[in-house]
Formats: sequence, C-alpha cells, structure tokens
Amino acid sequence: MRTIHDLSGLEWRLSGWHPHYWRGTVSVESGMRLAPDVGPIPARVPGSVQQALREAGILRDWNVKLDSRICEWVENRHWVFETTLPGEWTRGPGRHVLECSGLDYRGAVLVNGREVGAFCNTFIPHVFDVTDFLQPDANRLSIVFTGVPEFLGQIGWTSRIADWKERFNYGWDWVPRLVQVGIWDEIRLVLRRGDSFDAMSLYTETDAGAGVGVVTFEAGLSLAVGEHVEVTVTGESGEIVHQVRVPVQPTVATRIGPFPVDLWQPNGCGAQPLYDVRFRLLDRAEKVLDGVERRVGFRQVEWGACNGAPPEATPWICTVNGRPTFLQGFNWAPIRPFFADVTEADYRRLLEVYRNLGTNLLRVWGGAVLEKECFYRLCDEFGIMVWQEFPLSSSGIDNWPPEAPEIVEEMECVVESYIRRRQHHPSLIVWCGGNELQGGLDGSKQGGGKPVDAMHPMISSMSRVVARLDPGRRFLATSSSGPRFTGDPAEFGKGLHWDVHGPWNHRGPLETWRDYWDRDDALFRSEVGMPGAAAADLIREFGQDMAWPADRRVNPWYGLCGGWWDQWEEYLEAGGDPDSLDAYVTWSQARQSEALAYVARRCKERFPAMGGVLFWMGHDCFPCPVNTAVIDVRGRPKPAGEALGKVFRSPLPDRR
Repeated sequence: MRTIHDLSGLEWRLSGWHPHYWRGTVSVESGMRLAPDVGPIPARVPGSVQQALREAGILRDWNVKLDSRICEWVENRHWVFETTLPGEWTRGPGRHVLECSGLDYRGAVLVNGREVGAFCNTFIPHVFDVTDFLQPDANRLSIVFTGVPEFLGQIGWTSRIADWKERFNYGWDWVPRLVQVGIWDEIRLVLRRGDSFDAMSLYTETDAGAGVGVVTFEAGLSLAVGEHVEVTVTGESGEIVHQVRVPVQPTVATRIGPFPVDLWQPNGCGAQPLYDVRFRLLDRAEKVLDGVERRVGFRQVEWGACNGAPPEATPWICTVNGRPTFLQGFNWAPIRPFFADVTEADYRRLLEVYRNLGTNLLRVWGGAVLEKECFYRLCDEFGIMVWQEFPLSSSGIDNWPPEAPEIVEEMECVVESYIRRRQHHPSLIVWCGGNELQGGLDGSKQGGGKPVDAMHPMISSMSRVVARLDPGRRFLATSSSGPRFTGDPAEFGKGLHWDVHGPWNHRGPLETWRDYWDRDDALFRSEVGMPGAAAADLIREFGQDMAWPADRRVNPWYGLCGGWWDQWEEYLEAGGDPDSLDAYVTWSQARQSEALAYVARRCKERFPAMGGVLFWMGHDCFPCPVNTAVIDVRGRPKPAGEALGKVFRSPLPDRR
C-alpha cells in the first residue's frame, strides 16, 4: 500500500548561492560559514526560480522592453529549494520515496544536509529513496540546482546535442533567452508498505464499427505477493461498464475486454465520453493492497491515402471512428517561458480558446517539453487531438540528430518515459521524432531539404520503442516528414510534397501568395505562417518608450526575438504612416488575417486530396511586438485567429 503526500502545499524557501557555497564551506580567511548570495525568499512548488525572484522584487519584469537581458545572471548561480517535511509523513515502517515529475535541469537532492542522489534531465521523472536519510522528526529536504548548459538555442548543431533540457528557453524567433531553473512539475513523498503498484501504463484499442473497446495495461509492482489485479471500468455517470480480475503479472502486458463503449469524437464531430479505469491489487484474503486510476477514452484512428497521391506517399487522411476528418489546428509552444509556473487554470483558459476556434489538432513542438498531465486531460475533455514530438529540433548550422550510441540510449529513456506517462489519453494520436530534423538533398548530414527517416539510428530507436510500447499509434520520423522539407513551387506536380513546412512569410503583393496556394499539391502542411503585429495596447504596455518605431534597425526591442518578422519597409512601401503605431498594427493584422484565412480555405477545399493544415504558431508565450502567433500573450485571438476560426468552423466541401 502507498501513502502519497503532495509537497506543493508545504512552505518552501529559495536561496541563491555562488557555485558550491551551499555545500557548507567555511571561509579560510575568516572562519565564517559562507552565506547565500540571494535569500532565503518564499517560493512556490512547482515553480521557477525566476518567478520567485520576481515576486520578491529581486528581478524586474522580463516581459518589458529589453529587461529579459538583465535576468540572465540567474543562470550563473546555484539555487536551493528547501522545506521541512512534517513528522507524521516520515514516521512508521516502509520505504519513503521522493518522486519528482519534473526537475529543470541538473542538481542533487539532500535530506538533512546529506546527499541522497543526483539528477540531470528535464524530460524524465526522478525518484529517490530517502528512507535511510530520515531522522525521527523535522527532516529538512533540499533540492539543489547546480547550473544549466551554456547554449541550446535556435542556431547551432543538432548533431551535438547531449543535454536534455528544453531548447526554446535559450532564445528562438518568438522568445528571448530566459533559461528556466526550478521544479516544473509535481513532487510527492510516497510511503510504500508491502505490496504496491510501482508504475502503471496502458493504452486502449477500439472497434468503432462494433462499438467495443479494449484496455491493455502493464503494471510494475513493488514487493509483489498479491494474487490478483481487479480492473473496473466505469462510465461518466459512475456505472460499471466492465469488471474483471486477472492474475498478477508484473511488467507483462494484459488485455481487458472487449466491452461496449461510447466513442470519443474530435472537436466539432460529437461528444467526448471518458471512462475511469480503476486497478486494485488484492491478496488471497481479498484485502486491497493498493490502487491506481486512469481516465481513458475510446476512439479508432486510421490513416489513409489522399486522393490522387502517389502510391508511395505516406497516408494523410485521418479517419476517426470511420469518419474522414480534416485536421485543422496549430503548433503549440509552452504558454510561458517559465512553464513551471503555468497552472491548470492557465491551460484551461487557453485550450478553451483553441476549442472555440474549431481546433481539432495541436502539434506539441519538439523544441520544448512534454506538457503537464492536465494539458492532455483537458485536450481529452475538449476533443482536441495531440501530435506529440520528442525533444529534438533543428539548429540551422546542422539539423541532423545525434548518432552516438550513448546519446541514442539516453533518448530511448526519454521516449519510453513520454509514452508510459501519456499513452492513456485518447487525444494523443501521433508520436514524432522531433522538429525539422533533416540533411541535404544529396544525402549529406549538412544542410537541409531532406527530412530524416527511420534509417537514422536515433529515429530507428524511437520507432522501435513506440512499436513495442504503443503499437496502435502512428510514429513520424520528424516534422515535416518529407520527402521534401518545404513546398517548392518549381516542384509542384511532381509528387514530392507529402508533409511539408512553410512558408512563414511573404514579401510583396498577396496575389502571388494566393497563386502559390492555388497551385499547392502538398498532402499535409504541418507548419505555415504569416507575421502579424500584436494589439497596440500590448505593444504600448510592454514596449513603453520603445513601442515605436517598428523598425528593428533603430529599435532593438523589435529585434529582441531574432527580428525575422520585421515588416517596417514593407509597411512604408504600402503607404503606411511612419508616425502611427495604430495604423501599423491595423495594416499588419489585416495582412496576416487575409493571408492565413486564404490558406485555410484553400487547404480545406482540397480535402480529401489534402489531409490538413497546422499554423505556426498558435499563441505567443512572450509579448513579441510582431510575430507569427494568432493568439496574443493574453490569450486573445488576433484578427487572424478569428478569421481562421471562421474557416475551421465551416463545413467541409460536399464531394459527393
């Protein structure tokens, strides 16, 4: 049996130190014990160091003007989160285990000043047995963060990646360098006494035509002498749909069913019924030794060929429960740079916006992280399907995934962890190796144009793990998956554009933009965008005296996030008023809205010759004055977002 204590409700303090001073070093010169450089100050868990510093008045608001730059010193300290564990939590027989779902990124766990163990990887949970470090009462728990990689940002070498930390925090074309440090997901103290579930992973299978479902689960067990696992499936009103007992078989996949189910439907296609699956570990005397619950849904997802596609092309018509479904949605980035501080309420507010726009698919981009559990649970509730990427992305100088055996092995651990933690969600329909992983068209590892495939050792490894642990879900090597990286008008009609990225901008009259999309032959567009300004009130709020002019050559705020989306000269060429922010915003937003709405309409009109389109990007996570986002940092759709919503909510063309 397990007793679980959530540590988020405890009183936490945060202190910042020059590297290694926290180890209790005594000054040789004075004999005094060294003190922290910062704090202690109050802190929330989960939470980032940066947010705690800001709430204490130590950091300025990094969203304003260029103030993100003066936050970079935080990376160069060691940080200690500390709390005292209640005595009643640490008494009694059994093993006390600290379960940390997300630590960003490297450091150590100490109990009463003694090191229990080290951690180094943002993307996997870390577990520590603290039993032998506890004293009878007032146990001091310290989680120490001891530095971050120097640089993992947008420009570099993908082939050299060896640090498993989110990359977008180091600067992308939509966020400046804001490198998070902290506890980004839940942390629990678990007392294990006797038999208990150590882990539980499961997936569902559905025969939509027959209206029946199957649950396949694999249970890890600690100290197992239990006789049976009782599995009970209940509907949303609490009625028991199916109940069965099976022998205890640790780490063996066990199928339960089939049994009748109502089908989970994508947003706009029907309801999203969900079921609770309860597992109880029983001994011979019918005593309950432990229990676990998961919420699941049942849907059948199949992939078929687009009309007129080359015979060898990958399938891009997504059929859900027997109904061909046009995939329409957005690329998802973290809600905020310091995603440790994002709450379930934040997720709910933003996902409701996406649902109301008619979104049925979000692509969780590979330069970030596995989102928190509540993101996927809310997508289940809202009917928003999820394309989940593993944490790899392109780098510009080279975009080739690492090949070293030890790095491939580390990624296997990440892939397995992602799958086991999230595979029970009906919203999840695709696993993907990462973002824009590619080499040259000549077969070289340098350059771009040809996405990687399963011949690459890391992609091959990922594919095998997905096939073993989650055989019913699609795996894509990368996005875009090719055989060409982007859609080249010179190659339209040659059958080379299956899943492609781009374009993200257009210079010149929109007539040529429309001509491009009128001729498009892609089977799927997993990224396409057009820049548009933020609302004038946001630009004034966060830009202050730097809100104008919108010319990155003289105003560095407009170039803070790469400056790739500069529209100043184009605005002037269009006759724009060089003295009016409001006129600039109106012009920019109208251009973005017209351009993206045309893309959505043309793509949807081509269905089923085309499977869908995802726009880059959905929401801003930082108040960029101009960007490809169609939802601003406050969660308000720009005019382009509203225009896309109208197209998304419109019916498919009648092809009868």
